[in-house]
Amino acid sequence: MHICFLSHEYPIWATGGIGTFIQTTGRALVAAGHQVSVVGIGFKDEEEVFDDEGVTVYRLAYPRFLQKRGRAISRGWVMRKRVLRIHQQTPIDILETPEAGLYYWFGRQSFVKVVRMHGGHHFFAESENREVKWGRGMLEKISFRNADAFIAVSKYVKSHTSKYLSTGKKPVEVIRLSINDKLFRQADRSKSIKHRLVFAGTVCEKKGIRHLLIALQQVIVKYPKVHLDVYGRDWSYADGTSYTATLRHSFSEDLLSHVTFHGPINLSDIPAKYEQAELCVFPSLMETQGLVAPEAMMMGKPVLFSNTGPGMETIEHMVTGLLCNPYEPKDIARQIVFALENPERMSEIANSGQRFAQKTFNLNEVTERNIDFYQRLCKLH
Repeated sequence: MHICFLSHEYPIWATGGIGTFIQTTGRALVAAGHQVSVVGIGFKDEEEVFDDEGVTVYRLAYPRFLQKRGRAISRGWVMRKRVLRIHQQTPIDILETPEAGLYYWFGRQSFVKVVRMHGGHHFFAESENREVKWGRGMLEKISFRNADAFIAVSKYVKSHTSKYLSTGKKPVEVIRLSINDKLFRQADRSKSIKHRLVFAGTVCEKKGIRHLLIALQQVIVKYPKVHLDVYGRDWSYADGTSYTATLRHSFSEDLLSHVTFHGPINLSDIPAKYEQAELCVFPSLMETQGLVAPEAMMMGKPVLFSNTGPGMETIEHMVTGLLCNPYEPKDIARQIVFALENPERMSEIANSGQRFAQKTFNLNEVTERNIDFYQRLCKLH
């Protein structure tokens, strides 16, 4: 089969959960004997094409027309045109995108159009209790109408997305994300730094970083040497204001002396950072699945995750990891203190979490599930 993913994210030039998923899955599909292409918009005036361990990545020239009000139209037109050229050269069997990615793919095509629900605009508008923007919401509705089939990365994202976007009678499959166990290998526990906390992810409100810093104030009282390392790209408000800068102005210098914002790092460098953690902390207000928690679990690291969304699909509290109410800094602090007070218990919990992650997010098994679903769709198309 020839599988083509549409995504502006890819770890070689831009970090992000969807890009990481596509790279990991794409390489695995190539290893299984399939052809994989990734098509997305870049920022240069010329197209770039390169090979990533067998995955052909097309980073298209940035469209300079219809920028003010028609960016979605210009991007869609450019990507559709390029995909159809690729299809003429090497016929595509599966075209896969996140929620809104099929808005410009009207009508029946000779390939199967699949939406993978990573968590779109409707999903996060509900979880963050904010209004659905008409334009972005409409693109998702059109995309869902144009899709031939759907994959959800968790039961939770499937059920909550279905409140707003109909899949009709089209095939829907829940397939968990996979993790590269060669990258997220067994951690060297001798490299763990006492009272070191590690957070990875975009530094923004929905990742729970503000509540984590409030919780840290309480943890410092009992553990004055505790330190939080934050790895991830900054988020900006509509006016360009840095979210990290806002955080720095919201907390005391004393608290911030216990925090280091490292900025974005390459995916390949993340495991070494997890290795240093006594506890990996990911108190996201909402995720569709989230890769950071299971990646750390795969390495045998103790993990604190959220009890919201698919948290309880990922971690059984006090068995495979710790769960917290991400909206309650007191609860976040309580779980961190428990972990620091009980290193032997946390070692047992981490071992259980590792076994769960190795079974649930196994790259080969998840890849086989994707291939099986793709092949069934091709037969039905």
